[in-house]
Amino acid sequence: MFRRKFLQSLGLVGAGLGLPLAPAVLAVDTTQQPSRHKLSLAPLVIKGKVHQRGTGLAGVPVTDGYNIVLTDKAGKYTLESNATAEFVYITLPRGYAFPNQKGVAQFFQPIKAGTDRMTADFELQKLAGDDTKHTFMVWADPQMINKKDCHELLTSSAPDLQALAAQYGPNTFAIGCGDLVWDKHELFEDYKKAVEIAGVPFFQVIGNHDMDLTARTDEGSAQTFKSLFGPTYYSFNRGEVHYVVLDNVFFIGPPKKYIGYLTEKQLQWLEQDLSFVKPGSTVVVALHIPVDSGEKRRNKLKDEPPGGVVSNRAELYRLLKPFTAHIMSGHTHVCEKIFNENTIEHTHGAVCGAWWTGPICTDGSPSGYGVYEVNGGELKWYYKSVGHDRRHQFRLYPKGSVANRPEEIVANVWNWDPQWKVAWFENGARQGEMQQQVGLDPLSVKLHGGDQLPAKHKWVEPTLTDHLFFARPSAGAKEIRIEVTDRFGQVYTDTLTV
Repeated sequence: MFRRKFLQSLGLVGAGLGLPLAPAVLAVDTTQQPSRHKLSLAPLVIKGKVHQRGTGLAGVPVTDGYNIVLTDKAGKYTLESNATAEFVYITLPRGYAFPNQKGVAQFFQPIKAGTDRMTADFELQKLAGDDTKHTFMVWADPQMINKKDCHELLTSSAPDLQALAAQYGPNTFAIGCGDLVWDKHELFEDYKKAVEIAGVPFFQVIGNHDMDLTARTDEGSAQTFKSLFGPTYYSFNRGEVHYVVLDNVFFIGPPKKYIGYLTEKQLQWLEQDLSFVKPGSTVVVALHIPVDSGEKRRNKLKDEPPGGVVSNRAELYRLLKPFTAHIMSGHTHVCEKIFNENTIEHTHGAVCGAWWTGPICTDGSPSGYGVYEVNGGELKWYYKSVGHDRRHQFRLYPKGSVANRPEEIVANVWNWDPQWKVAWFENGARQGEMQQQVGLDPLSVKLHGGDQLPAKHKWVEPTLTDHLFFARPSAGAKEIRIEVTDRFGQVYTDTLTV
């Protein structure tokens, strides 16, 4: 994301949008002017085998991004496709290692333009142990714009993830949740170096700053990303959980205009993909733009920013209804939880914080990433701040930190959701729960408030957040202790001398 109000002027743009065409391999029609193109729908037959050391693996989904077929008992498949398909790829089954090249997941093979027959075999390696218990991390918005930003990623963020991943062992992977760079595609190489340093398999999500901004339509906006990371939507399995990556950044033309939107092509593919998942299972969906958010409510907006949420999210919710679903998103550089029936959306603070201007995001959340510990179909999670241990889960401010509430203390509990409890104690005596209020984080105001701050990017401003908590100590208060209990029973404390 670039700025908080970056697309509010585009509220009417969606009215003129039709359904997008499939990603196209464009063949020049030499009978017309050079600028005219013709879409080739020539048939393509793809055959192959999914195996481990020659032994076929049955029931593995294989797709061209349109249709999905399952391998037979010998691990073989035949997929009837056409010239618009760009990749053939598989849904990696549970119990097998994630193929990767220096950390970048490899589950696909490119389709050469102009071919009418193709053989694509996929060899997998069985894991040494059971993967029912596993861990994954979500890195949202590294978003580097220059080599100085890259240096921070490579020397701070990536080693932080590497050290944490080493504590969890081999059943660990990560998801780069979009805006891997900031429009500077030459910096993708630095992102890949960071992935290599992290030392775990990484799956990538495309963000609005990862697109080709000179493309004439959405269909051509992901070519650079695809050349480096493969398809923009796909799925894989780990343990009892089914993971799906989607592309919800719909490019509507230069310069830098987009909306949050899922194409019909993806939704049809997703419906097929989920048909192979047992109802009641846990499904994790990763995408860049939040499916939903509280931005409209917090800022008292008339309409939702079309580049800040997914316009057609109702259909995604419908497809996910048979499952226990978690949605992983980024884009906004803030921490937020959104609940919708069977779905929890985890919007993550940014790896880059407020665009590499300091240690926090605009809502006061530290620069960091999400960590998810999985056991069967159950997920437990916490937010890992770069440079801090996992117990760093809130920040406490003394009286006078908030100008319009000078007699109150305030705590920012960035990974909060309604099942958390935030209690306060005065001189050792429990006073009850702190009062939740929408507001601005005091440190963000100090670092980002005003048209001259921060010096690196003066357009950055503090943003309203739901995860601030207030209490008014008495005149006789000498010591204040805050006790924060997360939804899993973990307790975090901090003390303030008045």
